[in-house]
Parts: sequence; C-alpha cells; structure tokens
Amino acid sequence: MLAKLKSFLFDVDGRASGPAGVSGHTHEELHLAAGALMVEAARLDGHFDDDERAKIHDVLRNRFDLDEDSTATLIGAAVEAADNIPEIFGFTRTIRQHFTHEERIEMMEMLWEVAYVDGKLHDYEASLLRQITGLLYVTDRESGAARKRAQGRLGLAEGR
Repeated sequence: MLAKLKSFLFDVDGRASGPAGVSGHTHEELHLAAGALMVEAARLDGHFDDDERAKIHDVLRNRFDLDEDSTATLIGAAVEAADNIPEIFGFTRTIRQHFTHEERIEMMEMLWEVAYVDGKLHDYEASLLRQITGLLYVTDRESGAARKRAQGRLGLAEGR
C-alpha cells in the first residue's frame, strides 16, 4: 500500500504530482493520507504513546467507518508512510484535492483532537497544525472552531 501511495503522491522523479497524477485514487489511499497526517501530528512532541495511538484508532475508525482489523492495518501503514515520506505536502495535497471543504475542516478537527489527547498542545504540534490549516485551504477561523470542538469533546478548557 505504501508504494501505491507514493506513486499516487509523487511522479516518477519523486516530485509531487499535480492534478494529472491523481486520477486513480482509492478510499484506502485517502484514508492513509489522513492517518499519516494524524500520526505526524501525534509524534511531533517526541512521543507517540498508547493514548495517541488509541485516539487515532478511534478517530479513523469512526470517521471512515472501518472495522477493528482495517483500522489497525491502516494505522500501521500510516506510521510507515509517515516514516518513509518525509514531507506533509503530498498528504495535504491528496486531502485538499479529494475532500470537500467541510471534510477538510473535519480533518482539522480530527488533527486537533489527536494533538490534544495528552491534555496539552506542544509548540511543534501547534506549528504543524497551523501549517496544515493553510495547506488544506481552511481558514484560521474554521480551524479555531474545529480546535474548540475537539477540546470540548476531550473535556478540555479552552486555552490549554
């Protein structure tokens, strides 16, 4: 699956592919791009613990209506993809091109939820999520509202 995603995201020379290179996408590839972004957000503080993995599992399972085995496989592939594809631009472009604007806002909400699962937001996580917000063409206001919803779902007070 990783080789398929790499060919989906990049052309033969390893450069990011443009709109012409995205015609054969599958739901699995889109799920993998979303999962890899979540893994990257979770690992940015230097830790990828069981709570973060469990939150990613729950978010992916519920958002994409996956069974347990498919979700576990997806998380393993997402970790591998995040390890082997060093930039987020391919993942964000895939999501931007194939998710509706509302789905991209929902993606930001999922990312905020993963970032806050340990109860606090680290500077690197905040920086990455601000960068992803722009790359997904989500406004700061929309991302802020998604952040508040994620904090509310986790039972966190605003400003943490």
